[in-house]
Amino acid sequence: MLNRFFQLDQNQTTVSRELQAGLTTFAAMAYILAVNPMILANTGMDKAALVTVTALTAAISTAIMALLTNYPIALAPGMGINAFFTFTIVLGRGVPWTEALGMVFVNGIIFLLLSVTGVREKIVAAIPHSLKMAITCGIGLFIAFIGLKNGGVIVANPATFVTHGNFSSAPVALCLAGIALTAILVARRIPGAIILGIAIVTVAGLFIGAGNNRMVTELPASFIAFPASPAPVFLKLTFDFLTNSNAILLALPIILTLLLVDMFDNIGTLIGVTKRAGFLRPDGTLPKAGRALIADSIATILSALFGTSTVVSYIESASGVEAGGRTGLTTMTTAGLMLLALFFTPLILIIPAAATAPALVIVGVFMMQSITEIEMSDFKVAVPAVLTIIGIPLTFSIAEGIGIGLITAAFLALGLGERKRLTALGYGIAAVFFLQFFHVWPFAR
Repeated sequence: MLNRFFQLDQNQTTVSRELQAGLTTFAAMAYILAVNPMILANTGMDKAALVTVTALTAAISTAIMALLTNYPIALAPGMGINAFFTFTIVLGRGVPWTEALGMVFVNGIIFLLLSVTGVREKIVAAIPHSLKMAITCGIGLFIAFIGLKNGGVIVANPATFVTHGNFSSAPVALCLAGIALTAILVARRIPGAIILGIAIVTVAGLFIGAGNNRMVTELPASFIAFPASPAPVFLKLTFDFLTNSNAILLALPIILTLLLVDMFDNIGTLIGVTKRAGFLRPDGTLPKAGRALIADSIATILSALFGTSTVVSYIESASGVEAGGRTGLTTMTTAGLMLLALFFTPLILIIPAAATAPALVIVGVFMMQSITEIEMSDFKVAVPAVLTIIGIPLTFSIAEGIGIGLITAAFLALGLGERKRLTALGYGIAAVFFLQFFHVWPFAR
């Protein structure tokens, strides 16, 4: 039954491989269960309820993606967007969190309309193939950088922005050992290499001190806990901003910014993960792209209804793809584990950054391999591609990295008299990013 429903034979995969890949994806993104509530609680929202709605929205949205597309792409409240929700909308502009949820809902409705009408799919098609590959590489570099940062291998420095961490400290040394171990397992083609690396490092952390009489991995006081009620945030969104002209003027740029960031973060992740899974066609088009974008849109609406910031496609899905995941059975597994996480959150949260960081680094290496498909010998192709690749991690934003690449591609095409290198929609998107970057219209942050 599973074979027929998820087309396992056609995708050259098996039930066991899909289950293993779903577990790998879950392990790579389980941190969101702790991080998202921590960030959103700054708005005054109930933290315990946020843990519950984070897991619920991730599970439901991921299942919708699996059923609509059969793609191994998991969803959860987005990092970056949750910070924008908290620190810019609520704390920065004084918008009550209930009103902010209403803005997320309106953004989701617009998102869905653009998806149903096919406009979002045309936006994906408007991105040149070389830039699609550059986006894949840029995301790979981005998540590898995040992994090194989370593992303490890379740290901030006021003089050089970043530098290496303290390699002699136990957590950092364990992280570096985990990177080496996982790389060896992958190179030897050991099944489930990534999740095996996470498990080994987590167990090793039980016996390695992290200072202050603490271990890298610490056992929780209890392994099972009943989930908190979502009632304090569930269906609490309000729409007072729609009935006041001054409030609408405040809400419009916020909604447009949410739409822009949401759209391009999702598109970037969609391109990156499906490329690694082998779904992206040679011409750069993606089968069932419309369905995937509709699933994203529904997820955005659900996030507002349940009481969290925008749910997006997760780049950590690439870890499941590298573990062999090729169908929606992978993400249905991830969704099921998200629901189980409501009862086993204390156990899941013991996985240290030293264990998840190596997985992100190795996945980043895999994704960077797409650079061989970019014609770097052609300078006109290389410039926007390279700026996209380095722009994504250096701006810490998939959307802004894409914008830098598209703007560069547009200026090159016009300056060289080769206007057909981009479609009219491609130029329009580049113009939107240009205006946003220079703060000359409502999209400006």
